[in-house]
Amino acid sequence: MLPITVFMEVVRILYMPAGTLGISTKKAENFSDWYVEVVRKGEFMDQRTPVRGCDVFMPWGYAIWEQIMHYADALFKEHGVQNAYFPTLIPESLLTKEAEHFEGFTPEVAWVTEAGDEKLAERLALRPTSETIMYYMYSQWIRSYRDLPLRINQWANVFRWETKATRPFLRSREFLWQEGHTVHATLDEANQEVLDMLEIYRKVAEELLALPVIILRRTESDKFAGAYYTVALEAFAAEAGRVIQVGTVHNLGQNFSRAFDIKFLDKDGDEKYAWQTSWGFSTRFIGAVLAVHGDDRGAVLPPRVAPVQVIVIPIIFKGKEEPVLKAAREIRDKLRRAGIRAEMDDRDDYTAGWKFNHWELKGVPLRIEVGPRDLEKNGVTVARRDTGGKKFVEMGKIVEHTKEILGEIQANLYERAKKKLDESIITVRTMDEAKNAVENKKIVRAFWCGDPECERKVKEITGGAEIRGTKFLEVESADGENCLVCGKEATHVVYIAKSY
Repeated sequence: MLPITVFMEVVRILYMPAGTLGISTKKAENFSDWYVEVVRKGEFMDQRTPVRGCDVFMPWGYAIWEQIMHYADALFKEHGVQNAYFPTLIPESLLTKEAEHFEGFTPEVAWVTEAGDEKLAERLALRPTSETIMYYMYSQWIRSYRDLPLRINQWANVFRWETKATRPFLRSREFLWQEGHTVHATLDEANQEVLDMLEIYRKVAEELLALPVIILRRTESDKFAGAYYTVALEAFAAEAGRVIQVGTVHNLGQNFSRAFDIKFLDKDGDEKYAWQTSWGFSTRFIGAVLAVHGDDRGAVLPPRVAPVQVIVIPIIFKGKEEPVLKAAREIRDKLRRAGIRAEMDDRDDYTAGWKFNHWELKGVPLRIEVGPRDLEKNGVTVARRDTGGKKFVEMGKIVEHTKEILGEIQANLYERAKKKLDESIITVRTMDEAKNAVENKKIVRAFWCGDPECERKVKEITGGAEIRGTKFLEVESADGENCLVCGKEATHVVYIAKSY
């Protein structure tokens, strides 16, 4: 029997009173309210904490994060990355060492100024990111080319005191993430590291989470503070008409190595400054999965990341309880032995219909219904979360069919999201066309002269859409095109969208 704690029951009573178990808002009609309902009623996160933007990851939401961590961590380690952990508190003197970096994060820093009854001699920042504390240590560890490359990652929480409205998973003041920081002997090695990490991130997004992404090099005004250049992966929530930045990779050049004195002796005995990269993704990934794949019945989780891939629900009729429960347990155990994450919901104080809704809200990919009539035919009914389709499966083929269907669901979710993304990219040549496309929840593909003033005007005229960057892994020519703002010769093909 599935454990139901007193706490979870209180949450359920507060969040889902009788008659309101399902989603009451249509995704296409009011995305914002729909999204909050999905997070809340699916029990992914609870925002009712004393500090706004510092939210509780409920067990179901955190279980998804664990799946993401396990998958990504294995890829990192295959690449030679080691995990470590660095302090949460960063002295102000360290945070200010790289001026551009500090200026970029100043509005978001939360400071600790007192301990007990005493004022601290120096303010301590709750880490907004860990470049400064990690590079302080790197300068003490690295002496020779033999110490390179150095690849370290940490799984941690960070604090960014956003002034904008918070939104669960997508924008909060405290969130969970991984941040990798590498050190290399040459620029070429750092550039290759960027490419390698982008491929790992693409696998996490597309192969684990079924999220198609656009990989864009940020403009100079939008790159990470202190970086040589920044590349980001963008998912797209079509019904909201907004992109979601789900990961970033930065080539930091030598800016931080010079600020923190990270030097090494090369093979010829010459002292040189190192080249560095940093890269990170966060629990925003969970928000992107909910926003992209969810529907009017709640969350829809890709099988590879779902904490529970199959929920087995016995359909109980008086006098026929034992054979149905026995068959349901056997199916669950058989699936588990085959490596499938399966659970059984045999709670006797909820109806079958209530259970169907409950697990649909949570996004479980596959439901197996075990009833006396099915057993008479030596089979079960299998229901897909992505399409709602049902089919009868013979008992002897349950493992084979379950694996096949889970694979179909994973592929379908990616293909469906990719189709929406591709259909949402509109090429325009004037600001009027761009403004109209943004109002119709599209991603604008346009031509730009590279002038920061034209970049600023794009945001102003479109009501908040920004130049998100140029494609990084593909070369797109702007030859013969003119800037959509000023009409001068264009030098870049850029993508413009509103974002979370």
